[in-house]
Amino acid sequence: MSEGSDDEFLTASVIVSRTLEDIESRPVIPREIEDILAITTTERHRWLKDGRLPSAGTRTVKLRGRAKKITFHVFDPRKVEDILDRDPVAAWREEDAETAAENRRRAARKAKLTRSQTGGETAEPNRNRDTAEGPKLLGWEEFERNGPLR
Repeated sequence: MSEGSDDEFLTASVIVSRTLEDIESRPVIPREIEDILAITTTERHRWLKDGRLPSAGTRTVKLRGRAKKITFHVFDPRKVEDILDRDPVAAWREEDAETAAENRRRAARKAKLTRSQTGGETAEPNRNRDTAEGPKLLGWEEFERNGPLR
């Protein structure tokens, strides 16, 4: 602002002060909490679902240019500040990595059990070409006998 506009400056500063008065109590939206905690959207959804990241409620808005309304969780700024102070994000990520590893081990055991119960039939599905229905290829027996490089 120019030097001689003291009245305009005071008016602008009063407007800014009023706007900033209740900013500490306003809920934190999902993108902001991702930036504040340095987390991904997937982590936010996972932690919100299992209760590690507490929600302060939901908000529903209709954005310009969209036909439908969207609903999203908002977060209490004091709880976000508490999470920042305690910094449990690293521990949560370690827990998630351990859980994922256990899930992979469990799935591998289940797949191995399934393969052993079926007798390994899925390992080589094209084993019996001669008995398979469909057109016979001419010269196939000779090719198998001589090999591909002879």
